[in-house]
Amino acid sequence: MPYFLGIDTSNYTTSASVYDSDSGRMLMQKKLLPVKQGECGLRQSDAVFHHVQQMPQVIQALFDDFEGKISAVGVSSRPRDIEGSYMPCFTVGLMAAKTLSSVNKIPCFTFSHQSGHIAAALFSAKRTDLFSREFIAFHVSGGTTEALYVRPDSEKTFDITLAAKTLDLNAGQLIDRVGVMLGLGFPCGAELEKLAAENTEKINGLKISLKEANCCLSGIENICRKAYDEGRSKEYVAALCLAHIQETLIRMTGRVVAHYGEMPVLYAGGVMSDKIIKIGLTNELKRRFGYEPAFAQPEYSSDNASGIAYLCSVRHNLINSK
Repeated sequence: MPYFLGIDTSNYTTSASVYDSDSGRMLMQKKLLPVKQGECGLRQSDAVFHHVQQMPQVIQALFDDFEGKISAVGVSSRPRDIEGSYMPCFTVGLMAAKTLSSVNKIPCFTFSHQSGHIAAALFSAKRTDLFSREFIAFHVSGGTTEALYVRPDSEKTFDITLAAKTLDLNAGQLIDRVGVMLGLGFPCGAELEKLAAENTEKINGLKISLKEANCCLSGIENICRKAYDEGRSKEYVAALCLAHIQETLIRMTGRVVAHYGEMPVLYAGGVMSDKIIKIGLTNELKRRFGYEPAFAQPEYSSDNASGIAYLCSVRHNLINSK
């Protein structure tokens, strides 16, 4: 049977997945990198160290649930598909993938972390038909807040053009900064969502900052800090933060689609696992623009290697069909 291994060593997660292209079954294992209480991230040197420690554990846990022969291995070797895109943490996964490739005499394919997010979203949303169509993909996480114009590419799988981006903070960074301010553990997304769900106060007067289709998010941190310093509840501040992110994404979507034309819109990345933002986006995009977006399932929104495993199968099959 054709099995494909995917490896991803992002800034905060060590992950590996196996995809069975016959049954469509995906096995996944991942482990967050440890971050000290009160801190908002890791230095790259620390991320590399923790990946080296955690990679054997993740691989062993994955293969405890797997019996079969791997046909090829895929790995995220860089953050994005642009010249000069580099982050040291991805070298750990690349080293592991190349080693497994050499020992098992199987192909090793490299992809960008961003392409992995898009593929994981398409797989989990059951929209793999978009591999052969153009679409808009939002990648919203701690390291990226971008809208992407995506077209099929016979060599790279995806041809990605940047359509819009944040001009300062990423949405995930904003969530973590507000969360740490409220005393939550890093990464703060899940805890902030729980707090926001308990808010009973109405939120009015959202202040959204866009320059063309690009967004500015740093001002939202100041708005949330001011509200907290004035004695507003943690629940209200959490909801205030998410409401601003949601409205920012809605307005960015409208401007990007107005520029590129109507086409499917996909949302991926860790921030998009937030149910409050997802429900609000879905309802408002239907109401304002008349279309329904596609989302990655929550477990496929945050950093994972499943998209890389799926891309590995696509690349392997493409090469062998020639």
